[in-house]
Amino acid sequence: MKTSFDQFCINVSDLDASIHFYETVLGFTITHRLEQPGGMNVTEVLFEGENGFRLQIARHHDETGPIDHGNALWKFYINTDDCEGLYQRCMEQGVESISAPVRLDGWPVTAAFVADPDGYQVEILEHHAETPPMNES
Repeated sequence: MKTSFDQFCINVSDLDASIHFYETVLGFTITHRLEQPGGMNVTEVLFEGENGFRLQIARHHDETGPIDHGNALWKFYINTDDCEGLYQRCMEQGVESISAPVRLDGWPVTAAFVADPDGYQVEILEHHAETPPMNES
C-alpha cells in the first residue's frame, strides 16, 4: 500500500496579500477558488506546485484579527532550483526575511527562511546534486 501527502490548508487573515505571496512572489499556480456555500462564509484558494503538491489557503470571513498559530505548525518547505534567486525575489517584493540563504553543513541543501503575510515560516530549499529531493523515491 502506498500513501502520500496531497495538500494541506492554512488559515489566512488577508486573502489578497496571501494570494500575492504564494502566486506572484513564490510562483505557484492557482487551480481553484471556491466560496463555501451553506453559510460557512469561507473563501478557499488552492495552489499547485510543479511536483503536484498543493497548498490551500482559507479565509474565514467571520473571524477578525491576526491568525493564532498556536504551537502546532513550525514551518513548511518550498523546493526550488535557485534558493538565492527566489529569496532575492521575496526581498524585492517586501517579504519579511527570517534568514538569508545558507548552505547547511548537516544537510546537502541551501536554505533560507521568509515569513508569509500571516507570519508562517516558509523554508526555501535548494537540494544539491549529492542527494535527491526528499519527495523522490
